[in-house]
Amino acid sequence: MNYFRLLLAAAALSLPVVPAFAAATPAPVEASAAAEPAETAEHFLASLKKKTGTVTLPSGIATLKLNDEFYYLDPADTERLLTDGWGNPPGFKTLGMIVPKAVSPLSESGWGVIVSYKADGHISDEDAAKIDYADLLKQMQEEDEAENQERKKQGYAGLHLLGWAEPPHYDDTTHKMYWARELKADDADQNTLNYSIRVLGREGVLELNAVAAMADLPTIKQELPKVLAFTNFTDGNLYTDFNPSTDKMATYGLAALVAGGIAAKAGLFAKIGIFLLAAKKFLVIGVVALLAGIRKLFSRNKG
Repeated sequence: MNYFRLLLAAAALSLPVVPAFAAATPAPVEASAAAEPAETAEHFLASLKKKTGTVTLPSGIATLKLNDEFYYLDPADTERLLTDGWGNPPGFKTLGMIVPKAVSPLSESGWGVIVSYKADGHISDEDAAKIDYADLLKQMQEEDEAENQERKKQGYAGLHLLGWAEPPHYDDTTHKMYWARELKADDADQNTLNYSIRVLGREGVLELNAVAAMADLPTIKQELPKVLAFTNFTDGNLYTDFNPSTDKMATYGLAALVAGGIAAKAGLFAKIGIFLLAAKKFLVIGVVALLAGIRKLFSRNKG
């Protein structure tokens, strides 16, 4: 049984599991100080505040009318799940997360949809039919080296864009852009899926990012229409509510939206946020932390 399977077995039996936030080497403690017990996956999940029904997102930009198959986590609990549960770098701000009830987000088949919003202005869709997404992919892959150098400085494994799991396409009737990326982390046995949907609004874009294992692509494609059905801008914030005389235009178009934004003045695509969300999702609570816990256990036994 490999370490990943060992972790899943421990979670299923509600045995103590070393969470990702314990991965760093702790400072020495006095001999008289009692060691704090490791948090179980069961306790971690129970601590999440799950909301159901109709939820108004922070800032009131959009609402979620959740059906019985999903629940919502607020921004604070979303960050806990992304960092403590899935082992991602901290600091990525969201409007919350949509999680399916049928599967634990800490299980091997767990997944969720991270919701965020960028008020960069009204994004023109005039270039939709002119974008060469094969060329765009090459540009994004070329940026991996610089991005990964920074990730490694922060103690995280390199993360590589392998290709489109689903090429980008734009629906000009609903003003929604869809695409999916296949990602590979240096320390991972399996690849990760980022399935992205961007809903264009009056003064910005609502971002829905489904994070899962590549093997879950069929499930994500089946489930995301349900998520879209209950996710809507509030009145006055729709794409068609744009007023050119009062509302600002974004400084970039759909191509830069897919690439992750655009660097000011330089005109260069900048990868942000979404690439970091899948860094170690499939490691559940962190194989690195688990190995550290196992090493400590064996060290005590040998002593």
